[in-house]
Amino acid sequence: MQEDRATRLKRLQMRSMRRGIKEMDILLSAYAAASLEQMNDAQLDLYDQLLHENDQDLYQWVTGQAEPQERFRALVAEIAQTHKK
Repeated sequence: MQEDRATRLKRLQMRSMRRGIKEMDILLSAYAAASLEQMNDAQLDLYDQLLHENDQDLYQWVTGQAEPQERFRALVAEIAQTHKK
């Protein structure tokens, strides 16, 4: 069953807010609130895939402590920029 765009955006926003560690709740929920509405389907697919990654890895990627997987590099850079503004 295919979910409609509004449902998908709500699901991704909720998954961004309900992470395993508080730091990722803060980082990802702010990014999701600012960016999800403007994303196309391919970008939403990639963000959905990112949300399946381990929080410890995500935190290290976003804070520059570790290099993200190639497919996530641009997205992680955007997330990191959200909090530098």
